[in-house]
Amino acid sequence: MSIKNFNVSLSPKEAADRIHSEIIKGSISGTLVDHYVRNTTMGEMHVLIMEKYYMRSNNRASVTSTIDNFDGVTRVHVVAAGSSEGVFFRFDWGAGSNFANSVEWALKEYIMEGDGND
Repeated sequence: MSIKNFNVSLSPKEAADRIHSEIIKGSISGTLVDHYVRNTTMGEMHVLIMEKYYMRSNNRASVTSTIDNFDGVTRVHVVAAGSSEGVFFRFDWGAGSNFANSVEWALKEYIMEGDGND
């Protein structure tokens, strides 16, 4: 399992669109499981759940990206899971980390200073 947090200089919709474009359209085995959107008076939130097959772990990994601007800045929280190979051991040959990194890579030119945890 891999977890990442960062802020970007995009709106939540722009960030979600960029992630979708880079990861799903740029991958043969990538699929969008769900894209949930919530708009409130405080801001908007997008939740993207994606899956991708990783040959190195012989398994489908999932990555969930939660993007919101409730605090005046667009925050991105990414969790990759389901990439472990065995029943008892959680060894994934780096697939989970790679999938989480691909979300960060898709937004790299828009990442702002700080880690998104403030």
